[in-house]
Amino acid sequence: MTDETSALITGASRGIGLSIAKALAAQKISLTITARSREALDALVPELTALGSPRVITVACDMADPAAAATITETHRRHHDGALTVLVLNAGVGTAGRIEAFPANRLDKTIAVNFRSPFLTLQAALPLLRSGASRRPALGAKIIVVSSITGVFAEAGLAAYGASKAALLSLVDTFNAEESANGITATAIAPAYVDTDMSAWTHGTVAPEMMIPADDIAHLAAALVNMSARSVVGPVVVSRAGTSGYHA
Repeated sequence: MTDETSALITGASRGIGLSIAKALAAQKISLTITARSREALDALVPELTALGSPRVITVACDMADPAAAATITETHRRHHDGALTVLVLNAGVGTAGRIEAFPANRLDKTIAVNFRSPFLTLQAALPLLRSGASRRPALGAKIIVVSSITGVFAEAGLAAYGASKAALLSLVDTFNAEESANGITATAIAPAYVDTDMSAWTHGTVAPEMMIPADDIAHLAAALVNMSARSVVGPVVVSRAGTSGYHA
């Protein structure tokens, strides 16, 4: 990787997003990281720099805000020479509830953060990704979208969450149909329960030591970044050991 290689990672202050940020920093990729807490983001700058990232820019924002996509992509453009080579769409909210009683306001928030925000961010970042792809034609630009196994296999009580994550899978497929011939490729990673605080609510039925380590998802993301522009990797479903693909 060269110093011109840069990544924008949403939801990067903890969990899967943080693990991916560390993996890309170790590849000497400059970073723009986003999350709601400025303090949490700023505290990560020394660590990511020590891992090898030449430059780490932080942007505190709420991805439920429709203006967030423009804010983070414009910030990245200003600090990274107008180009973006890796876009990681990871920010999301978890929500559970049966269809019969699911509140409309929670549905709106789930769709806003888990689907509308990635869509708008991808849309806003596309000119930067095209510029990034032109600077390294052999590898192109990469998009990594963190979906969920629940977007592939339904689970009772997770209709809204699963639908929002399934929408991401469709978005990635359509994006590749439109843009992969231009050197920008996208992959959705759909893991079962990952050992993060977002999965803590299910510790009563799935112990943390039986969940997928967040670093495993980061290893996948890091490998995708280094693949050639000639290869498109479809949805990657990561299930937990000892379960079938139908179980989160």
